[in-house]
Amino acid sequence: MEPKVEFVIVRGTQSGVHAGELVSLDHATRSCVLRNSRRLWFWSGAASLSELAVHGAKNVRECKFAVPVERLEIVGDVAEVIYCQEAGAKMIRDCPEWRA
Repeated sequence: MEPKVEFVIVRGTQSGVHAGELVSLDHATRSCVLRNSRRLWFWSGAASLSELAVHGAKNVRECKFAVPVERLEIVGDVAEVIYCQEAGAKMIRDCPEWRA
């Protein structure tokens, strides 16, 4: 049986906010690897990243979530990792791609 994949929101000190499947997390180096991740530029209808992780955002059409990338490595930059509940993860995954 495959282990459960944890969907998380990662806030970096310089790299911004990303959401995706957590592949690895190294507390010593403050680094992580995400799979199928998206950069979260802007959200509307959630007061905080914590609310976004639990409930998702109410105003999906106003959110700016970038195209998913297969693999993302964040090194020396991880400030916060928030484990998402199913509603939050589903909203982030299903949100239409924002492109400039």
